[in-house]
Amino acid sequence: MSNTVKQSPAVIVRHLRRQYGKRAIIDDLDLQIESGEFVALLGESGCGKTTLVRVLAGLDEVDGGSIDSTGEIAVVFQEHRLMPWLSLEANVALGMNEKTGRLLAHNALGEVGLAGRENDWPRNLSGGQAQRVALARALVREPKLLLLDEPFAALDALTRIKMHVLVKDLVARHQPGVLLVTHDVDEAISLADRILVMRNGHLAASYFVAAETEHGRASLLRENLLQELSVDIYTNESRT
Repeated sequence: MSNTVKQSPAVIVRHLRRQYGKRAIIDDLDLQIESGEFVALLGESGCGKTTLVRVLAGLDEVDGGSIDSTGEIAVVFQEHRLMPWLSLEANVALGMNEKTGRLLAHNALGEVGLAGRENDWPRNLSGGQAQRVALARALVREPKLLLLDEPFAALDALTRIKMHVLVKDLVARHQPGVLLVTHDVDEAISLADRILVMRNGHLAASYFVAAETEHGRASLLRENLLQELSVDIYTNESRT
């Protein structure tokens, strides 16, 4: 008999609803993300992706349904949101006990490839380096759920590839459940275990990446996802 202890899900969302005025941005949404599972969320602009992230992070109100998570939730946004008057170490340890926070921040900066830069300032960082610090700040608290809201969108192509490798390594090491919001289909396929497509406040489709790629259907998966997003696969342009 196996001695493996099954971990509780990172988050369970049931019948979630969020509306602004009379308009429902998220309507009767169900979602479960397991510990260590990497989920990517695709969808056209305005479909509710960022609203979902904000609700899960506790930054926005809920108008119905429930969100159950047993641990810390951390967020990395497209903008790094570092405090320019604080050192990198202080940014990562923000809100933590001073003594233990410094040690944890030191280790976290080392994990993201910025060892020795603890006393440096955000103004001296490139965009990719700033996002590394933002990742360190999120992971230093060992979150059960890590929310990534287009954190690589403003980076150049080479830096994005390096960040993809780093994020996959960090997630494998720390095992949070991850929800990545992205507009990039190839990024979703490269990083995720499961890809969800959001449409008009609902989760309209779900794809397991390994099941598709192991059967040589990676290109078909890409085509299906582009079609889900109303992109003409022959012109690569949106039909909306």
